[in-house]
Parts: sequence; C-alpha cells; structure tokens
Amino acid sequence: MSADPQHAPTDLVEPDPEFRAAAHVRTRADYEALHRESLADPDGFWRRELAGVVDGWQQVHTGELPHLKWFVGARLNVSERCLDRHLGTPTRDRPALIWEGEPEGARGHGETRTLTYQQLHAEVVRLAGALAALGVRAGDRVIVYMGMVPEAVIAMLACARLGAVHSVVFGGFAAEALHSRIVDCQARVVITQDGAWRRGAVVPMKPVVDQALRAAGTHGTVERVVVLRRVGEALPVEMQADRDLWWDDALAADAGAAADPPQLDAEHPLFILYTSGSTGKPKGVLHSSGGYLAGAYLSARYVLDLRADDVLWCTADIGWITGHSYVVYGPLANGATVLIYEGAPNAPDPGRFWRLIERHRVSILYTAPTAIRAFMRWGDEWPRKSDLSRLRLLGSVGEPIGPEAWHWYARVVGGDRCPVVDTWWQTETGSIMLATLPGAVAAKPGSTGLPFFGVEPAVVRADGSACGPDETGLLVLRRGWPSMLRTIHGNEERFIAGYFAPMPGVYLTGDSARVDANGYVTVLGRVDDVLNVAGHRIGTAEIEAAVGTHPAVAEAAAVGRPDDLKGQALVVFVTLRNGQSATEALREAVREQVAHEVGKFARPDEIRFTDALPKTRSGKIMRRFLKEIAAGKATTGDTSTLEDLGVLAKLQATPGEE
Repeated sequence: MSADPQHAPTDLVEPDPEFRAAAHVRTRADYEALHRESLADPDGFWRRELAGVVDGWQQVHTGELPHLKWFVGARLNVSERCLDRHLGTPTRDRPALIWEGEPEGARGHGETRTLTYQQLHAEVVRLAGALAALGVRAGDRVIVYMGMVPEAVIAMLACARLGAVHSVVFGGFAAEALHSRIVDCQARVVITQDGAWRRGAVVPMKPVVDQALRAAGTHGTVERVVVLRRVGEALPVEMQADRDLWWDDALAADAGAAADPPQLDAEHPLFILYTSGSTGKPKGVLHSSGGYLAGAYLSARYVLDLRADDVLWCTADIGWITGHSYVVYGPLANGATVLIYEGAPNAPDPGRFWRLIERHRVSILYTAPTAIRAFMRWGDEWPRKSDLSRLRLLGSVGEPIGPEAWHWYARVVGGDRCPVVDTWWQTETGSIMLATLPGAVAAKPGSTGLPFFGVEPAVVRADGSACGPDETGLLVLRRGWPSMLRTIHGNEERFIAGYFAPMPGVYLTGDSARVDANGYVTVLGRVDDVLNVAGHRIGTAEIEAAVGTHPAVAEAAAVGRPDDLKGQALVVFVTLRNGQSATEALREAVREQVAHEVGKFARPDEIRFTDALPKTRSGKIMRRFLKEIAAGKATTGDTSTLEDLGVLAKLQATPGEE
C-alpha cells in the first residue's frame, strides 16, 4: 500500500492487494451490503454473525432509546463463551495469553509465560471457585486493581463465570480514586497484587488498597482482599487477619462450584467501568453480558481482521475499555492469541517495544496516537533495529490520529504493506463504532472512516438538523446498538441527562465531527475541545494535526485561554523531535504551518516549547492542566493518574511567550 508521508490529508490509501485477497470483507460493495443488512434486518444479521457466541433469543431487541434490551430471552455465560466453547476444538491447545514482564534478565528479555486456552480455562475455574468459597455470588461487585499480569485477565473472567460484576480500576490510580470507586460500586471483594514493575521501579499496589479501605471507613463494604505475589521481597506488605489472603492460599478452596458456570440472562450486568466526568465525579458505566460480548466479538473479528494464526498486541491497560474489549473479551471470544506486556514501552530503552513485536511474532498491533507520536520522537532507528515483518495490520485508538502520524506509522512500522485502521468508540459504546474495514475500503489518513455494522451515525447541528458535507457539527448515533451502556451505576438521572436529554431520540457522543461526500467521518475531538477564536470555531485536534505536519514537531496539544479581544486565544504546547532546537524561527515556522494547513484565522497566538506533555500512564494528554497553565492559573484537581508530576511542575515554572 502506498504511504508516502508527503501525501495530502485528503488522499485515499488503497489496501494492499495481497491483504485484500485474504480479508474477511474484500470490497466496499460487500461492506455496504453487510452494513445495510445490519440496519434493515438486525435479527437475521446478528443470528448469523453471532452463532455459537450469543444465540437463542426470542427478540433481537425491545424498547426504545435510551432503554433498549438486546437478545431478549438469550442466556449465556461470558466466561464460557470465551473459554469453554473452544475446549472441544484445536483452539484448546493454542496460546490464549502470551505474557512478558518488564524486568529484563540476562537473556535480554523479561520473564515470560504462555497460557493455552485449556490452561487459562483451568486457572479461571480455580479462581472462580475460590471466590465462590469467599461468598461471592452473581450480582456482587468485585474490584480488580492490578497491573498487566495474566492474573488480571483471570480475575475478570472468574468474576464473569460467577455472574459477579467486576470493576477494573487502572493500576496507576491513587488511593483516593480507588476509594471513590470502591464506595460507589459497593464492592465486597478487592483483588490486587503486592506491587508492579514500572520503568525498573516497584509501584506499590497493596498499600494503596489498604489506604483506600481506611479512607472508606464506615462506608466500606469490602469483606475480603485477595493479593497476588508479584514483586515478593522487593515490597513487603502488611496482611490484615480475617480480611486479606494470598492468591495462592485462596486457590486452595474447592473449585467445583465454578466447573459448570450458570447461564445468565443476556442483560445480566458484566462489568462497571469508571470514566471521567465533567463534574469531576467519575461515571460508573455499566455494560451487559450478551450485548457487550456481541459488539466486542464481532468488531474484533472484522475490524482487526482476526485469523487463527494471529498474535494480537493491543497495548492498552485492562483498566480502560480498550483493554476490556480488545485484550480480553473480543479476542478470546474469537479464539485469538493475545500478547500482554507488564511495563513501559521504553524500559530499559526505546527499542523494547519493537523487540517485543519481533520476539513474540506479533501480527496485529493496536495502539494509541500518543504512543505513535512518542515513537516518532524517539527516532526511526529504534523500530528499524527489529524485525517487524510479521506485522500485517496496524490499528489506532484513543483519540484522532493526524495524517503525519498515520503515514509514519504505515511507512516506518508497517513497511508500506500493512493497512492502518483508525477507530473511534468510547467507554460508553463498548466496542468500535467507526473504522475502515481493512481490505474492504480505502483509508483516509486523518479520518476515522465508516460506520461499523449496526451503527448509524450522523453529524448534526445544535438543533438536530443534518450538517452538509464537510460541515463541522455534533456526532450522534441515531439508533441503539448491542454493546451500548445500559446506565450509569447508581445514577440513572446522569445517564439520561448526559447522553439522551440534550437531543431526544439519539445518543449524543459529546464529540464534534464532519462527514465528507463519500461518507467518511472525521472525528475532531470533544465538543468542549472546540474553541471559539474571534468568531471562528476551531477544533483543537485539527490544530494539533496541522502542527504535527512540521518535520521538527514530535507532538502537540492545543488549548484555549481567555482573551479580552478574541474571546479565546489559541495556545499550542509543542515537543520537538530529537536533535531539534527551540528557536524563535521555529516558533514562527510552526505558526505559519497552521496558517497554511488550516487558515490564517487559526494561527496560534502562542507556541510553548516543552520537553514533555502531562500524560496519564495510558498515554492521554491531560489538557485540563494545560488550559490552566495557559491561563496563568494554578493547576487544580486530581493528579494521581499523571505519569510524571515533574512535567507539570516544569511547565508551571516556565513562563509563556513575552
């Protein structure tokens, strides 16, 4: 496939003919026929596509937005559909999980473990039995606060096996954030580990749990804490009698209770996952069993084009929805092999990421634009030191990917042969909503693409009327889909007010977008990331993409600050590629780049060069802090998820342009 970095953002990149010949969907006509069927005949479409995964329903769905029930009358156990159903097939002996720990030993790589489907099933049954012996029952809530270790996946599937509702909390969260989630979901059990490895250091986890439970006080509902030994003597931890027990000791319980999992209604809750809210209080997004599994399974199969011999590395942490859907449930329901890596991509050096791909023969890489831009900054020499020829598909997730990063990804990582599949979806949607099916349709760098099966998007104005081609508006979904959130845990009013009340009859995504004459949707970012500068509405993602086309730029984050004349002034924080120096000439060149790419009205008022941007451990840029810094204010709010607090301190100490 052609991936010349000089291509304009509007250029279409056709799939490689060899890839297309073997893809699940091979032409746009075939894609469009399937998409039409999924909307016009959802019962027939989903019965055929979900055979053996979710079946046996009397009605494909009932109700209206926002209260839809899917696969009415179907009963299933999600753990069984991900594991047991493979045991009578050759898949039972295929690796389900390949894991590598962070600390590199004398052989030049970390500790490794491989679990076949049969072995993973046995471990899940053992832990489910242990949890049942501790009193965990269907409907109980269990917090999983762990790093990227196989036992985290085992814990999720063990909860699903019992019908318990798991709530995975990202291992980088501090005690306060963990405490609020424990109290909100009224968890009975916490599953954690003593500590985790991150950039060569031990990150405490059990001590954080202890602190969170002390903070919960009389509001706490946790009865037992199960602790995995991961770092051992590197971090001695206190164990509270009658509450805490080691993972290995818990497994001594009789596992018979979990050998034959209960068959649960398709609407039985599977998990609660907390996501950021505009009020500062996290939202507990609740997902069902049958509908969620349907979306994760089918999107993994078609969007990632999964095959029996693939090794999929979705680099997301399981504390986020991407880890749920494309590390655990989607791939395992398809019988795929998944790579899990414990640590940082540049530990001990920027070549680690690429050595992992070579060593474990990764064929599908699904990662975030923030990571891709970091790889660009570290330099092309690092990926070129490893053999990446096994890769056949590249994916992007988490935020819009600009054309420059898209082309670099295709050229340097994919060797001009791998399709790059950009995807848009949310914690609330459960699975991929927009993408370009690899092999079926051409990709448009910088544009997410076309709707997935069962998805009917639209870009509308504030009054609900449809926008014209290339007109920026609000992205909405006009009908329900199987993997949509069912509610906000304990707050139905917030569920309605946030997603459905502002524009009745549709799901309001909160993102701005535009759609071109060929139906390609370009997502521009959150609505509150659209600035009004001197009467012009400017998407920050569009500005960042334009800045990123300058060859000296590694990454950019655009924010607004109050301005008496313009209403908002545009401030762009920029990190440079290795070997580049921050000069006034470069600052002016970057400004002119934006004027050339977007228009003179979008020329940034201020360019601030910085060594790094404030990010969470999952790689998301914390723009709310940048907004406060740009406005000359002190940063406020929870900083517990930041990867490096020093970045924030340095930005606060560095004055802006005079």
